[in-house]
Amino acid sequence: MNKKLLGGVAMMACLLAGGAQAAGCGKPRNAFDTVYCAGNLFSQTDKSLNQTYGELRKQLTPDQQNTLKQSQLAWIKSRDEQCSREDSTGYFVNLDCAVTMTQTRLDFLKERQRECSSTGCEAGKLSQQ
Repeated sequence: MNKKLLGGVAMMACLLAGGAQAAGCGKPRNAFDTVYCAGNLFSQTDKSLNQTYGELRKQLTPDQQNTLKQSQLAWIKSRDEQCSREDSTGYFVNLDCAVTMTQTRLDFLKERQRECSSTGCEAGKLSQQ
């Protein structure tokens, strides 16, 4: 069964890479390709973040869940303040900033998940942004 799963993961990786190439993500031709590819990368990273957040919540007590939720809301506010702005001409999002911050937060959540599985969850660490 693991061989089938591994084969499926490898095939998905090839399809994703092929899709990225087809969209011009390997070598974007213009600003629109660059934005499209950055948007896709952000979406994938954000999806992983949300999945990991949900998995981590399942390992926590209700009080710890609340601590994590407040930390996550504060992190979202910080990310939005650092990576986006609005003015009279519209909304602007720096996708490189958003991807970097989201990946950093994803790494943080994965570390908390590993910690909870091995030595137990520390509420103080859950409150970090």
